Amino acid sequence: MTDPALSRRRALTGAAVGGLSLPLLAACGGGSTGATGQGGSPGTGNKSQALVATADVPVGGGVVLASQNVVVTQPTKGTFEGFSATCTHQGCLLANVAGGTINCGCHGSQFAITNGANVAGPSGSPAGSVPSLPSVPVKVKGSNIVSA
Repeated sequence: MTDPALSRRRALTGAAVGGLSLPLLAACGGGSTGATGQGGSPGTGNKSQALVATADVPVGGGVVLASQNVVVTQPTKGTFEGFSATCTHQGCLLANVAGGTINCGCHGSQFAITNGANVAGPSGSPAGSVPSLPSVPVKVKGSNIVSA
């Protein structure tokens, strides 16, 4: 004769493990594409695809390209930099580029347009409180900025 408590425990454990495993398996599945439309991270997709026109990136500023998860800045005339558009504090999409910094609207972190270094941490904490923004290689091709 089998123990009903033991079989119920096994059934519940099996259901819990199965319920936790399905989202993980779905996340590992193929078929979906990333922000570049090529199934990779920024900078790994179609390298000839324009991210933004050079004329649309102001000198001393930049643009947040949410759909590509990239921020493109132009710290000085003709110099373009690319960074991840995800804040390194808690993963929020960066809000804008203004006043020489890339700004997070969630908790107020700010990053330098020149190198992505953290210049103001979340909620007024000091510079360097969170990691710098990861660099995304970009280059000028014609009148556009493209992934390098």
